[in-house]
Amino acid sequence: MMAELSRATAGDVQGEIFCYQAMFPNYAGLPEEDPISIYKATSDPDTMYMHQALKQPDAHEFRKAMQKEWDDQLGNGNFSLMRRSEVPEGATILPTVWQMRRKRDIKTREIKKYKARLNIDGSRMKYGQHYDQTYAPVASWNSIRTLLIMSALNNWHTKQIDYVLAFPQAPVEREIYMHIPKGFKIDQGNTQDYVLKLHKNVYGQKQAGRVWNKYLTEKLINKVGFTQSKVDECVFYRGSVMYVLYTDDSILAGPNQDDIDRAIADIQAAGLEITIEGDIQDFLGVNIDRKEDGSIHLTQPHLIDQILEDLKMDENTITRKVPAPSSKLLSRHTDSPDFDHSFNYRSVIGKLNYLEKGSRSDIAYITHQCARFSTCPKKEHGDAVRWLARYLKGTKHKGTILRPDQNKGLEVYVDADFAGNWDPNEYKDRDTARSRHGYYIMYAGCPILWKSQLQNEIALSSTESEYTGLSYALRDAIPIMNLFKEMKEMGLPVTSSKAQVHCKVFEDNSGALEIAKVAKFRPRTKHLNC
Repeated sequence: MMAELSRATAGDVQGEIFCYQAMFPNYAGLPEEDPISIYKATSDPDTMYMHQALKQPDAHEFRKAMQKEWDDQLGNGNFSLMRRSEVPEGATILPTVWQMRRKRDIKTREIKKYKARLNIDGSRMKYGQHYDQTYAPVASWNSIRTLLIMSALNNWHTKQIDYVLAFPQAPVEREIYMHIPKGFKIDQGNTQDYVLKLHKNVYGQKQAGRVWNKYLTEKLINKVGFTQSKVDECVFYRGSVMYVLYTDDSILAGPNQDDIDRAIADIQAAGLEITIEGDIQDFLGVNIDRKEDGSIHLTQPHLIDQILEDLKMDENTITRKVPAPSSKLLSRHTDSPDFDHSFNYRSVIGKLNYLEKGSRSDIAYITHQCARFSTCPKKEHGDAVRWLARYLKGTKHKGTILRPDQNKGLEVYVDADFAGNWDPNEYKDRDTARSRHGYYIMYAGCPILWKSQLQNEIALSSTESEYTGLSYALRDAIPIMNLFKEMKEMGLPVTSSKAQVHCKVFEDNSGALEIAKVAKFRPRTKHLNC
């Protein structure tokens, strides 16, 4: 089969409507289910479709990337050519979608690579015919930060690896056919008379992430000798090596460099094609800077630059010293003017969410407050986002510092207000009566997890609010405790005062502490399930 890149234009590209699975193939859910995870697919100016890329000044670079992608896919046997007349009756021939991307250096923001990815249009796939289950696990930030903290605490070596054309390394799950991609023609007759039969798990399928994860997990366990965590499906152990996987990006860490190198060699020997990227420097868009004193700094200045650009803020913009004014509460503001749509509110909120989850716990409260009103933002909500952006401009290079203290173990700090959002002018909105809690979960003095959220229940007292916050915090703490117990069982050095992993909880409400220690049936607490 021969093919060459024709002089395709935007008008030649049929079916290049928005395809979520193509533009963001590493995420298996639906866009509306997780606005945090999809901001990049919908608002990154360096991610685009073919017809958009061909209008760019560097279109020739994208053409080269398209040809390379086609040659790689063809050379790897990901699909084969067959006549359209030979396709089984009733089979659906799915369209193809090109995802084009400029990959930039995380620090300098200079373009280091042009990437073209050939995808099948997953939006046309039908449940039961083309796929069944789609869920694919990814490592949580809890596990990623735990690995980083352990590395800083014990002076571990780290290596980052990336799986080359990850999804197509796995075989296709079902018989699927797709059109010849736009921009290419064949020398065996009319291109319209031929289709492609998939042999490998090509990007864009709804179940592609799941198929890849199952294939890789089977290889890691049965061929490489890793043991899968029972707490986090994307954490693995082999001897002294701890391995964290996020789709096709992964980190290996351990006290012995030779053990890490042998694990990587065995991964390659198992038939998995990888790129060894050296010591970890950035992961999932977070800049990871390991200092000489052993501490690790997590920052995302490039993402803050994108937020400022979206809000049209330049170097002359006045900065703020705090994330939000303490004298104002955000509510629905039903009588206020609508937001002026001077920027894409939802897109900016998605980026702020990702920034907060990755490295900036200091903006958790105001980010959550602004996100609550994404469906119908008012003038006050837009002003709050702009205030926050000015604060981020002045703290662009700030982030989370992991500086472990060997004298500290697993700790949880919890606090809550009592109906702190109450607004008598919004009496029809029950959310103003909900209390808010926040908590940090830390190990060796370093943050693993943080959260600021409204409680689902309406508390009737400050004691109930604090007790509810305590409950929420410990629900997140228990899986982390289980992860540390598992690490200890695997022989990894976990700091703990006793044989078991213990967790200290800090709470400042005496009533909540009393109820937590000893269940007490009192007139004002009888409705609490202690």
